[in-house]
Amino acid sequence: MDFKSLTFHGCDIKEYYAVQGLLNYFNLLNGPTNKAYIRHFWVRASVYDREASELEEQEKILIDPTLAGKSREEMGLEPFTCTKIRSSLMGVPVYISEEIIAYVLGVEAMGQYSGFEIPNPKTSSWNEVVNKTLFN
Repeated sequence: MDFKSLTFHGCDIKEYYAVQGLLNYFNLLNGPTNKAYIRHFWVRASVYDREASELEEQEKILIDPTLAGKSREEMGLEPFTCTKIRSSLMGVPVYISEEIIAYVLGVEAMGQYSGFEIPNPKTSSWNEVVNKTLFN
């Protein structure tokens, strides 16, 4: 992420990440990577959330109606623990969750956003929001 270029073009978002201690994340992104692996991961990626887990259960029940009323484990499914990004690399399943990202960044996986108010570009100018936040 090129924060300098974004700031030059009127989109100074670096403070959003600095307040949360997430600037190290961009150092990881800008570090050495294998572009082919990244491309293969994101082409196959999908978000697995509560809704996706319920859909997975419904599909199992459609295939085998005797599974109705049974737990996910009894259906042969993994228990739903949290929202994940699911993909695979060379046939190996890869899951990314909030906890994994927090672990890699060395921050807690809980809390609330405590940074600047994110402006609505249709109703306010960025400079007005920054000045109001910093100087009030």
